[in-house]
Amino acid sequence: MAAELHVELVAADRSVWSGEATLVVARTTSGDIGVMPGHQPLLGVLESGPVTIRTVGGNTVVAAVHGGFISFADNKLSLLAEIAELADEIDVERAERALERAKAETDSVSERRADVRLRAVSGR
Repeated sequence: MAAELHVELVAADRSVWSGEATLVVARTTSGDIGVMPGHQPLLGVLESGPVTIRTVGGNTVVAAVHGGFISFADNKLSLLAEIAELADEIDVERAERALERAKAETDSVSERRADVRLRAVSGR
């Protein structure tokens, strides 16, 4: 069994992150899933939520992902998201303002997006 898997995190408008990892955790419509090298092939629908990638070098990469698909086969994991941004790209103050605005307008979709962005930054 291989000790690493190749990961591609792609949003509709750009490649967000690519590299080697030992573990990826993502939220699907069936619940949270962890994918390690040698995992059974899978295809799933991504829910909005943080995606955590543990790199081969021991670092952790976190991204806020909103919708899309996850696919794994032959130690290659593809996360094809409608929207995705790395935690270190997120402007926390802007996300907090967006969350408050969405709550005031009772916009559940925008509220969920802002909440996911803030969870990705805080690592929750």
